[in-house]
Amino acid sequence: MIVKRLGLVDYAPALEAMRVFTAGRTDGTADEIWLLQHPPVYTLGQAGKAEHLLCNPAGIPLVQIDRGGQITYHGPGQLVAYLLIDLPRRRLKVRELVHLMEQAIIDTLAEYGLAAERKDGAPGVYIAGAKIAALGLRVRNGCSYHGLAINVDADLTPFGWINPCGYEGLKTIRMKDFGVADSVEAVGERLLAHLQRLLLPIEVRPDVDNQPAQAAQEAPAGP
Repeated sequence: MIVKRLGLVDYAPALEAMRVFTAGRTDGTADEIWLLQHPPVYTLGQAGKAEHLLCNPAGIPLVQIDRGGQITYHGPGQLVAYLLIDLPRRRLKVRELVHLMEQAIIDTLAEYGLAAERKDGAPGVYIAGAKIAALGLRVRNGCSYHGLAINVDADLTPFGWINPCGYEGLKTIRMKDFGVADSVEAVGERLLAHLQRLLLPIEVRPDVDNQPAQAAQEAPAGP
């Protein structure tokens, strides 16, 4: 597993780099996790509806992309982790990877005393019904890209200009709201430890939650 800590990266070149990496993979290519932040940008999933952008007084760029899901916002103060994983090699189905990502976020937040949970039918991680983390994936030839985003101390104002993840009135929160003072980088290291713990070595990876998972070509997840 190769980990890249990339700092603040514009969205378009990061997306192109993920696509190029995934297209050029071979059976021997090591999996990678990229930890980074983006300047302000809205991203709209491949089946996303433009009307979920309600207004845009700050002129934030909108990028149509190839993950699942609707619209979300990325900006400084938000931890983004991209998972470039060969799923068959780790005996993972897409639903298992989604479950694993959610669990890593839940475990990370638990270290800060925050009780987070999943919500049926709405991928992501929530605290008392408000969304603190979003997920979105694309899988090509069995290899994933895109990943997850956790609101650490981001400005939440741009979330108010959209229907987050396509849900009208969905409240979005951040770790700072609960008194967490750690930097994005510090939260990233804790998240990374949980991702690496759950992504066990290829030879010995058990089922994530001891439940059968259905095969899928696209992740059932989006922000």
